[in-house]
Amino acid sequence: MINTIILILVIISFIMIITEDLIHINKAKTTLFFGTLCWILAFIFPINSNDSIQTNHQLNENLLEIATLWLFLMSAMTFVAYLNSKGFISALVQRILPKSISERGLMFVIAIFAFVFSSFADNVTATLVAIAVVLNLQLEVRKRLKYATLIVFSVNSGGVSLITGDVTTLMIFLENKVTISNLLILILPSFLGVLTLASLLSFGLSGNVQLSQTRLKIEKPDIIIAIIFMLTISGTLLLNVFFQIPPVLSFLFGLSVMFLVANMLPKKKNEDVLHYIREVEYDALLFFLGVLLLVGILKEIGVLSGFTELYEFLPAMQVNYIVGFMSSVIDNVPLTAALLKADVEMKVTEWLMLTYATGVGGSILVIGSAAGIIAMSKIKELSFMSYLRNIGYLTIAYTVGYIGVYFAANWTLA
Repeated sequence: MINTIILILVIISFIMIITEDLIHINKAKTTLFFGTLCWILAFIFPINSNDSIQTNHQLNENLLEIATLWLFLMSAMTFVAYLNSKGFISALVQRILPKSISERGLMFVIAIFAFVFSSFADNVTATLVAIAVVLNLQLEVRKRLKYATLIVFSVNSGGVSLITGDVTTLMIFLENKVTISNLLILILPSFLGVLTLASLLSFGLSGNVQLSQTRLKIEKPDIIIAIIFMLTISGTLLLNVFFQIPPVLSFLFGLSVMFLVANMLPKKKNEDVLHYIREVEYDALLFFLGVLLLVGILKEIGVLSGFTELYEFLPAMQVNYIVGFMSSVIDNVPLTAALLKADVEMKVTEWLMLTYATGVGGSILVIGSAAGIIAMSKIKELSFMSYLRNIGYLTIAYTVGYIGVYFAANWTLA
């Protein structure tokens, strides 16, 4: 009975996220309310006859995952908030892009930038930087939403072929289902999917984007902070690959280095670099907290484990494709964990298709990935419904990439 009640509350919560524009209640408030309510009910009316100690252990496991993500996001957002407020990102965009570029050409530039940057940076950082670039271009709302949609898809596609780029890719790799050389096969199909979406979204764009003619000066202290940021990103990847150091620890260390170095740099008006932590948008972090609490309780009541039974009735290639759509509603980490625990028998090609599906499929809905949630928090016009307008294009791009993985894997592994 309690499992049914919790499931109903989770469904209500997701409906309120979808209808945020109609009910005018911030999604962070609704997810936090229902997320905490479901866990309180789990203590009062134990799930699966668990005692309070078992439920507390389950909650602590979920809170540890959430705290790790929170601290990582806070670190990345602080770096970006500093560089953005200093005009560093705007100045960099001016130097990279020409004074005038077609809106269609900009679509492909943004796609390539987000794809490549997310290949060596984490998805959160790549999304923050790419969104900051778009916001600095002063585009019309309709066009800005197109670029934001492309960024979410490109960022998720860029990291799927690297064990440091996507958590689910790492999980599948650690279970010895694929090798690093196998994962490299995903690069070309993923990029093909991105180019497909960029082409589809560029229809109707015929104008030019004029960049500011006033060349913003990049101050030396800001260059130093930007270098620390890039060293933090690269150091996080290297330390994780060679020493398995959690990314959150490396990023917090990088943030501490930024604070100490900034303290020694020339200041304007006694500015304290710690001030930029206050510019982090905590409503986005609260939304993350609420969503992950809801997903965590779904995992505990056994909803996710039911998906593995699909492999008994349909070919793995078809189920993996469907799993991609599932990952746009349910967090792909517990979904992937459930599939791995079920020990589903699949060929390497099918595991690669699952890797692509779980990594990129979350882009189909804006709430399906960290990149989408970050984009929603930074662009106020981007909502569940406004993102949904491009679901046809997103599905086509996802399908092109998915089919591309099938042919690329079969040709390479033959």
